[in-house]
Amino acid sequence: MAAPIEEVSCEDFAEFQDMLRVMRTLDDRIVHELNTTIPTVSFAGKIDASQTCKHLYESLQNAHSSREKAIKRCISQSFANVTRLQEERLKDSDNVALRKQLRKEQTKVFNERCRLHYKPPKNQ
Repeated sequence: MAAPIEEVSCEDFAEFQDMLRVMRTLDDRIVHELNTTIPTVSFAGKIDASQTCKHLYESLQNAHSSREKAIKRCISQSFANVTRLQEERLKDSDNVALRKQLRKEQTKVFNERCRLHYKPPKNQ
């Protein structure tokens, strides 16, 4: 089942993607789930298909909700970090370390996605 959203790390984008991939397991296996939970005509009297479908639907809804909450939480966390760093930069515009930290936070997703393909120059 999906991990609780509190366990989803927002700091490491690759780890975040891996957790979302795990949280998508039910979606990715929906055809298999339907084939194994909905009875064929010969077994129709032995399994309550409406309850089985209801349970599957609720599981899908819960999985979607958990993923949405995790994504929104990480977006909010990243936005808050960037906002905080921008405010600190306004107060201390000469702080080089602060500017680097802000730039790093703003480009976190780019760096995670492109790190194997392109390395930006260090002086920028």
